[in-house]
Amino acid sequence: MFNFEIVAGGTVRDVLGDHRREVLDLVRRTYRLHETGETVNPDSYFLRFPEKPDARIIALPAFLGPEAGVAGIKWIASFPENTQSGTPRASAVLVLNDYATGYPVACLEAATISSARTAASAAVAATALRPEGHRGRTIAVVGAGVIARAICDYLHAADCVPDSWLVHDLHEPSGRALVEHLRATRQAPVSFTAHLTEALAADTVVFATTALKPYVTTPFAPGQLVLHVSLRDLAPEVVLGAQNILDDVDHCLKADTSPHLAEQVSGGRDFVTGTLAGVLDGAVTPDAGRPVIFSPFGLGVLDLALGAFVLEQARRAGTAVEIPDFFGETRRW
Repeated sequence: MFNFEIVAGGTVRDVLGDHRREVLDLVRRTYRLHETGETVNPDSYFLRFPEKPDARIIALPAFLGPEAGVAGIKWIASFPENTQSGTPRASAVLVLNDYATGYPVACLEAATISSARTAASAAVAATALRPEGHRGRTIAVVGAGVIARAICDYLHAADCVPDSWLVHDLHEPSGRALVEHLRATRQAPVSFTAHLTEALAADTVVFATTALKPYVTTPFAPGQLVLHVSLRDLAPEVVLGAQNILDDVDHCLKADTSPHLAEQVSGGRDFVTGTLAGVLDGAVTPDAGRPVIFSPFGLGVLDLALGAFVLEQARRAGTAVEIPDFFGETRRW
């Protein structure tokens, strides 16, 4: 009853890498579950540092609902300066709690989980918002870090197969590393561009940067799909000139995200078209005559869903490590 298990990063990586299509289905189901109000997903909590304004550690508590019986919290650090030494920007752990007792049951390495749920949500949006597919089109990726690589992998798993890929990053070695990753795993031609404007003209544009403030001020064209994963790249007027699909309206309109800035400029939320779950359920249909921007703030319930799945797979494979006597007290008397 009081077992506690550790799932290391290598196990998490292997499980998620072997089950990308299952992860995509799980993300779709979790979005729909969240839309019905059966989950609990409080605001994220940000720990910031006066001498490191670009760094933060974020707590994302969540509850998947009585049927799943899983609660928990992701504790994820984002230190952009890490990238200068070749270290990933993000590191994280996920703690899962038993709903019956409240006791923690497992701790999982979660930077990989966070990357996978972020990438899978982008891929789910790419299929839902361009249901005719991506053949005959170009996908451009702006920002070429760990998240960008994961997004490309999940786009492939979701059968988002363009005729060409374009990669842009201010750090050219990072951009060319993603180009090589795509060349090794995809059939379509891939190229690097040092010109942001060239990337912004693609049919589908993926933003996966560490930008803190908007720098894209040129409106997108009708028919373009923008997967605005990094959330702070677009000026308010760009957001206001498009159809806007969010993962959760209240969550996304905070913390100076581009949609939050658009709300402040416009004085309202009329620019929000709806949620991705609404698109998945057929309740929301974006106007094809305008560009479409998907902005996902990132929901803790997605981390829980993937974490519970990884834990189950690790237990079956015998790769979850049990910690004997983790709890010092298991009886009141």
